[in-house]
Amino acid sequence: MDSVCHHLSRRRLLQSGGNTWLSGSISQLICGSVIAASPQAWPSPARGVVPDPMPVSFGRAKSIIWLYLSGGPSQYETFDPKPQAPAEIRGSFSPIATSVPGLHLCELLPRTATIADRLAVVRAFATDDPNHESGGYWVNTGRRYAGPDMRALAPTDWPTLGAILRILKPADRGPFTSVMLPEPIIANPNVFLPGQNAGFLGRRWDPEILRCDPSSPDFRIDSLSLPDDVAPPRIQRRHQLLGGISRGQSLASQPIRDYEQLQQDAMAMLQSGTGSGAFALESESASLRDRYGRGKWAQSVLLARRLVEAGVRMVFVNWPREPGDLSAPNPLWDTHAHNDRRMKDVLCPQFDQGFTALIEDLETRGLLDETLVVAIGEMGRTAKFNGSGGRDHWGNVFSFVLAGAGIQTGLAYGSSDRTGAWPDTDRTTPPQLTATILHLLGVGHEAMFPDPAGRPLRAVEAEPISALL
Repeated sequence: MDSVCHHLSRRRLLQSGGNTWLSGSISQLICGSVIAASPQAWPSPARGVVPDPMPVSFGRAKSIIWLYLSGGPSQYETFDPKPQAPAEIRGSFSPIATSVPGLHLCELLPRTATIADRLAVVRAFATDDPNHESGGYWVNTGRRYAGPDMRALAPTDWPTLGAILRILKPADRGPFTSVMLPEPIIANPNVFLPGQNAGFLGRRWDPEILRCDPSSPDFRIDSLSLPDDVAPPRIQRRHQLLGGISRGQSLASQPIRDYEQLQQDAMAMLQSGTGSGAFALESESASLRDRYGRGKWAQSVLLARRLVEAGVRMVFVNWPREPGDLSAPNPLWDTHAHNDRRMKDVLCPQFDQGFTALIEDLETRGLLDETLVVAIGEMGRTAKFNGSGGRDHWGNVFSFVLAGAGIQTGLAYGSSDRTGAWPDTDRTTPPQLTATILHLLGVGHEAMFPDPAGRPLRAVEAEPISALL
């Protein structure tokens, strides 16, 4: 696991003494000094009016599957087609009817159209930020980027939602609270972007990043499996020996203690059986795996379903890179070139198949009512095509979809203008989405946790989107 394997070695930590900015605050977090959220009332009604009860959606979600469509999908070729716009804007594809009268999607999503009655489509989402780095940071954290270099990690970065959940809503079954797969968000040329780790909270609270390929015939998570030549009693003796050495370091710095906690977490994962249980994709029927699709992303989505079934609170499924695409003009959903061809032949078919399989699979297993699914990117695309037949970055308006626990379904919330380039009604922003998620998870949008100096911080500065609840 990256949160363990990419840590400094114990020797280097002992030599360096760690960073002083971590002192004190993490110990408060580890010892449970968290300002717990209680169910929050909606805004106070006028005098004499009986207040409405807390919506039944509060706490409906036990877990969340966050399908991150890295690169920024075009709203025109997915959830917000514009058939009345001029040809140079509407593109090559037509809208199709869905299972919800009056709600149309692009023809490239025929399967998604059949399950529209289980979805909420948000069409006036906006960051006003056309950058993968800072726009994605805002979507993944609910906070605007304020650091010195949006293409480098900084100790002042705001923690991603999965890290905050490790503090405010840790998993009550198994060792995992938040997991990221099959790889982190990587920008050209191979840059690990801020907004997907624990930021100023420290590595102790990072989501578990599992680089893997669930579509591989010999798929396994090496970091969750004991070596063939190491029996469980032997690894337990090693852990006890390491613990004895740790207890001898009476003046160990806080980073050392955090490192020790990571070792304990890793041990719990190795001994829990999770590695041989939730990750055992071979136990799924061939027909179900075919239904999702046999590609890396689709099988990662199936793995996400298994993980929430095993008790993981939040699973990030990032759209994976393709071999050699670090120098391509249209990697991931970033369709700067040949937008129509790539959307038709590569991107939309994979999403359409895997996403609908997930919703139907969760529903069949009775998990959809307690699992929130969000499919979102960091931006949309420009109304007009460029000279390479692509659509460029556009953060002023784009779309995403939700399904599952506590969400009002069968609707489109908000609208873009006639050209699909600007919000028209009910503009929404990332903090509102974060607040909605915290509400559905039963954390509450006014939940607080301490910063490195022990001062209370609100997890998000926004209200939930009440029309979606």
